[in-house]
Amino acid sequence: MTRIAIVTDTDSTLPPGLTKENQVIQIPILIQFGEETFRTGIDIDDAATFARIDREGRLPTTTAPTPGQFLEAYKAAFDSGAEAVICINISSEMSATFTSAQQAAAMLPGKRIEVMDSRSCAMGQGYMVLAAAKAAASGATVEQSIAAAEEVRGRSYLFGALPTLKYIAMSGRVSQLAAGMAGLLDIKPVLGLQNGKLELLEKVRTQSKAWSRAVELVVDKAAGRKVEQMAILHVNAPKLAKQFEDLLRLSLPCPDEIIYCAMTPGLSIHVGSGMVAVVFVTAP
Repeated sequence: MTRIAIVTDTDSTLPPGLTKENQVIQIPILIQFGEETFRTGIDIDDAATFARIDREGRLPTTTAPTPGQFLEAYKAAFDSGAEAVICINISSEMSATFTSAQQAAAMLPGKRIEVMDSRSCAMGQGYMVLAAAKAAASGATVEQSIAAAEEVRGRSYLFGALPTLKYIAMSGRVSQLAAGMAGLLDIKPVLGLQNGKLELLEKVRTQSKAWSRAVELVVDKAAGRKVEQMAILHVNAPKLAKQFEDLLRLSLPCPDEIIYCAMTPGLSIHVGSGMVAVVFVTAP
């Protein structure tokens, strides 16, 4: 049996307990405030990130992990006895992380390293990582482990709601005028994962309507199929996340156990504090 190590990045939003349990190696996305660089999950979290954003009135930038970070992780995996590495990264549509991981793999030409573009993010990516890790742990080959991750991707969905366009406006993704009008009209965007990117799907007038619409999209996408796995994502909003879960449970059969995940700064600075979302995996 080939011993396979699984590597990913922190944009997978996998909680530390799950990465430890499944022996997954996470490489931190880098957050930069001016000349200062912080490692997601090590030096900085959502709370610290948004406290500084609100204090300074500007967003930091996100940077993909360096090839050197991936190279160090690959070497550590092989030194620990791995015979192959599967590295599953955030969608290449959203980050240069996939390219960085590939560049690192090329630095170890004698080793088997498969770098995979998840075409997803957050726990959509996280569930793919867990599928590969569990397959590998059960004795699957590299090809079978990758196939397990890809199969889960086809059954995974993400929908959520933003409380404000403030942070998106700060990022330059919408004009300041549009963001100001949205605030005046109390518009709340509904978010989804499409074509490997987080997209604003719809805009409604209140938080309750945004949540209701997000839940409607979940119900429609599930289409009567069993929901096998579910995670609630949030940015500095654990109480709102619990309320969102309650709304989901009223609307469709949910798994008994639901994972709660912080979005983490690599993603959260693009959507803003107060966001809640759900990632779910339907039965085949």
